[in-house]
Amino acid sequence: MVLCPECDNDLDLDEDELEEGDAVSCAECGSDFEVVTTDPLDLRPVGEDDDEEEDEDSDEDEDDEE
Repeated sequence: MVLCPECDNDLDLDEDELEEGDAVSCAECGSDFEVVTTDPLDLRPVGEDDDEEEDEDSDEDEDDEE
């Protein structure tokens, strides 16, 4: 049983059928997730990685200006 990281609802996924990079959605809260690893199963909210990279780039730009 896989629980939604956002609302703890059962995602009703067949873990044996999932592959890294697959996208899954929670029917209860509507959140979208990407499968990061399959053993153990790890889900990441879609777009989370992009936000972190943008923040790092912004920090580097500020350092250059000083």
